[in-house]
Amino acid sequence: MLMAHPTVLNGLLEEYAALATLGADHGDERARRRLDDVSYTLCVVTGTRDVDSALAAARHRLPGALPQDDSLLSPAGT
Repeated sequence: MLMAHPTVLNGLLEEYAALATLGADHGDERARRRLDDVSYTLCVVTGTRDVDSALAAARHRLPGALPQDDSLLSPAGT
């Protein structure tokens, strides 16, 4: 399987987080399209089929990730 460089993964994760924080999914067409593009790219480079799995897989591939680190899957604020 194709393995993305950690710098690429980190960039995609940061861009996804920024777009999600800004509410791109409810924004204008350009913002929604960019969020869709980043989501799709994350899925491709992680070999997953949905963005939640892609985010978790990308985080686990970054240097310093712990095998038991599932912070991305935990409810916000806990």
